[in-house]
Amino acid sequence: MEETISLKEIFEVIKKRLVMIIALIVGAALIAAGISFFVLTPTYENSSQFLVNQSEQDQEQMYTSNELRTNVELINTYNVIIKSPAILDQVAEELGVDYSSSQLANKIQVQNAEQSQVVTVTATDPDPARATDIANTTVEVFQDEIPDIMNVDNVTILSEAELSEEPSPVAPNPLLNIAIAIVLGGMVGVGIAFLLEYLDNTIKTEDDIEKTLQVPVLGVISHVDDNDIRVDAEMGTGMRARRGGLDGAQKRSV
Repeated sequence: MEETISLKEIFEVIKKRLVMIIALIVGAALIAAGISFFVLTPTYENSSQFLVNQSEQDQEQMYTSNELRTNVELINTYNVIIKSPAILDQVAEELGVDYSSSQLANKIQVQNAEQSQVVTVTATDPDPARATDIANTTVEVFQDEIPDIMNVDNVTILSEAELSEEPSPVAPNPLLNIAIAIVLGGMVGVGIAFLLEYLDNTIKTEDDIEKTLQVPVLGVISHVDDNDIRVDAEMGTGMRARRGGLDGAQKRSV
């Protein structure tokens, strides 16, 4: 016989373990806030853009679809070249930073919209000014070096990265981290509540007996504590004493 669980039973389980669930939610939120504000290092990013255009000798000619497709395909090659040691080693040298080409590559993202000739170079760093310098210097070095690498001169800088007066970090996002922690804490708390309820096979009520033994309950023997017996005995002694006093008073009056 398959066991089913009703909404009432679900709410009863949650109500029974509500304090534990709330404690897990609050604890997860506090941990996420502490990590976001005091452990994780804020990072900043800035972007520079360049355009992959037609070469100078072809500018007066009509652009064909094949020529445009060729330029778009070149972008994939340029994306690889930008993050290569041939470019990034020179970027590190010009910036005067102690970064290897692989470290700089991890700080740079190169992307372009689908079927677009505009490429965006985004640099990320704990120092907002350095992120701006990395983005601009990478594009400038790439523009200077690409004619020698591929014998082409079809890169034009569209926009340079600019440092704002009050830059805001892109990571971490404390509010998002706290919200995720609250959701996860609630899910874990509810899961643990149902797990504890599933593992608890003790019989506590008449309903538990009926579910376990599949027989109706005919009677219940109440449990009497020692304190209850002591109180009852004291009450009985007091009543007998009062009754004895009344009997004595009646005898004297007679």
